[in-house]
Amino acid sequence: QVQLAESGGGVVQAGGSLRLSCTATGGIFRNLAMAWFRQAPGKEREFVGGISWSGATNQYADSVKDRFKITRDNHYNEAYLAMNAVRPEDTAVYFCAADINFGPVVRTAPKDYDYWGQGTQVTVSS
Repeated sequence: QVQLAESGGGVVQAGGSLRLSCTATGGIFRNLAMAWFRQAPGKEREFVGGISWSGATNQYADSVKDRFKITRDNHYNEAYLAMNAVRPEDTAVYFCAADINFGPVVRTAPKDYDYWGQGTQVTVSS
């Protein structure tokens, strides 16, 4: 059983940067594709971006492309979301998720992910 724990959320001014971390325990991290989702009040959970098990493939939502970057460190069992040029509409609870997926394609639907963290709040002030 894999446990995921996010950290690094907080309040940031528009145009600023923030880095979220996701630490995985209880499983074989290198067997997992990792992704970040977010959910704003009254909205559905949406895909932000993901990275394949090897780190060779990334995929991002159009709304964050060229601003956010996902990386991973298989030695430390961690995944990261670097958020740059943040906007008020980026305000949401951000969730880390893991997919038992050995393929090169990063899946984008929440139903495809096997494990979830509890989420961390990111608030962007204008």
